[in-house]
Amino acid sequence: MTVHLELLRHGETELGGGLRGSLDDALTATGWAQLRVAVIAGGPWDRLISSPLQRCARFAEELAAQRALPLSLEPGLQELHFGAWEGRSSAELMQTHAEDLGRFWTDPYAFTPPEGEPLLAFEARVLAAVQGLQARHAGERLLLITHGGVIRLLLARARGLPRSDLLQVNVGHAERFQLCLDQHGTLWEPA
Repeated sequence: MTVHLELLRHGETELGGGLRGSLDDALTATGWAQLRVAVIAGGPWDRLISSPLQRCARFAEELAAQRALPLSLEPGLQELHFGAWEGRSSAELMQTHAEDLGRFWTDPYAFTPPEGEPLLAFEARVLAAVQGLQARHAGERLLLITHGGVIRLLLARARGLPRSDLLQVNVGHAERFQLCLDQHGTLWEPA
């Protein structure tokens, strides 16, 4: 049986752009407002699933309380860990590691940032998490509050994009997407 996934990226964070990864930034007032607006027309959902990082989880807690929905934190939905690049912007990395950054943007599966999480491990972690959700919540409508990298990965897979196009998938702050996942692991965007 299919599970219906609505994906919501967290809003703007206090420490701004760059590679946030596993850093546990809080939302700004703007980030909170972005998320509150993003869910007005969303749902209905049977439950909320969130990354445990506070930029996702604090809003998920508020929304769960407002809508009287069960909430689970799912570590598998955390952002890619960027290792030594965490907290640094692309502009900063262009000055110090331009060649490596270019290799990462060209093919993130072939180049891992120093001390970072390989994309294959990230992909396996995220896909295992959503397969677990499918097994536990088949037939339900879930709102996943997560990160740009997680959403890019799932969208790229649903769209059948080559791995080299992963970072070309645009996912803005507080942007929502809908996917379906069947028991065989097939992801697709509903028409």
